[in-house]
Amino acid sequence: MSVLAIDAGTTGVTALVVTEDGRIDSRGYQEFTQYFPEPGWVEHDPEEIWRATLAACRTALEGAGVAPSCLGITNQRETAVVWDPATLDAPRPAIVWQDRRTAGICASLREAGHESRVAELTGLRLDPYFTGSKFAWMARHDPGVWEGVTGGRAVVGTVDSYLVARLTGGARHVTDPSNASRTLLYDLAGGGWSAELCELFGVPMGALPEIVPNYGDVGRTDPAAFLGLSLPISGLAGDQQAALFGQTCFAPGDVKCTYGTGSFILINTGSEIVRSDAGLLTTVAWQTPSGEITYALEGAIFVTGAAVQWLRDGLGLIETAPESETLARTVPDSGGVVFVPALTGLGAPHWDPDARGAILGITRGTTRGHLARATLEAIAFEVRDVVEVMTGAAGLKVPTLKADGGASGNDLLMQVQADQLGVPVERPAIQETTALGAAFLAGLGTGLWSSPEELRTTWNLDRRFEPGGRDGAAYARWLKAVERARSWA
Repeated sequence: MSVLAIDAGTTGVTALVVTEDGRIDSRGYQEFTQYFPEPGWVEHDPEEIWRATLAACRTALEGAGVAPSCLGITNQRETAVVWDPATLDAPRPAIVWQDRRTAGICASLREAGHESRVAELTGLRLDPYFTGSKFAWMARHDPGVWEGVTGGRAVVGTVDSYLVARLTGGARHVTDPSNASRTLLYDLAGGGWSAELCELFGVPMGALPEIVPNYGDVGRTDPAAFLGLSLPISGLAGDQQAALFGQTCFAPGDVKCTYGTGSFILINTGSEIVRSDAGLLTTVAWQTPSGEITYALEGAIFVTGAAVQWLRDGLGLIETAPESETLARTVPDSGGVVFVPALTGLGAPHWDPDARGAILGITRGTTRGHLARATLEAIAFEVRDVVEVMTGAAGLKVPTLKADGGASGNDLLMQVQADQLGVPVERPAIQETTALGAAFLAGLGTGLWSSPEELRTTWNLDRRFEPGGRDGAAYARWLKAVERARSWA
């Protein structure tokens, strides 16, 4: 038996067929277009996400040795989508989590004194990152579309909800607590949508999806809509919570970092809602069908792997992302160059939407290799910033960091990360743990696996990076450079 897992990421959709022993039987991938209509704006075409989903699944299914018995979904979180529940057409582009256009709305709410109450209810902060501010922007700037939402002719949700609607032919409008808790509209303690927050952001509660547990009976695919298949949809989670699950971080204190477009460090805090006033977010990790909720504390860094993509696509310094390691190894260090990749502002722990990217310390002797090395170091420094808060202000211990995501395949980055943290970094044999987590949840939802404990046996180590000498001077330069990049826009 096997599971089909859909990982609807920020730049493309991955589909994996995962076997009962946790192996990847086959995979498919399809990129979709990134739209940047104005500086700081990032949009996706929902129809393109759906077509990419179909293409990736078709490829994975064609290569599979075993037909899947169920389906799990994980997704880029916080991205705001509007669609017609009858036709499933999207009347406007989705506003992506990276988008900064709502900084003014967030500032106005902050100045009006709402931040402490919003933080109390949601565990989040007033930042353009989150979905609620994006819906508020639509209400102000796209009144024709929003009239459909308030009039009951359109619904809103995140990418998971949109995909479930497409997969089921419009039969289901649902989300899960891990995605809902990223919207600024979810009451952490109450475990559901908040009427107070919906009123604050101007979002009609009737347009929001029903919140269902992370695994169990979510819906069933419509063969007419989805490649002729009728499969139970039995797992659903936001990408970072899915990666935490895929890394089998089931115990309080387990911590992982996913190195993707951005990097996201999550630590399992069990049944306790741990709050941070030092730049970390409190979030739902997952909820069982019986209603038991596991929480996490998260540090969200907006640009890490995207900085390497910028070296490739923006500057043309490399042709492929893995070349960043080869180029960085041509020099022993960054030569004093510091790159602050605040290309869409700064996330945790600084939370400055007006920060912008900066490269400091350039001399006549600076080479492509120095810039590549500075980029990898920046990723490690950003993660250290978050872990310092976790171990300091939040008082949590990080004995080992489990690493996953595309950039975790970079051995130099992983070694620099271990050096900077002063703790071992473990990379699993399967680095696509986001999709793996969706598969695990779906398999639990249909009884393919009996318990999380059974899933632990499928996790295998690829490599453990032991910490060496920590370059304190380089980190001090980094902190100085971050201050230079802040409040720029």
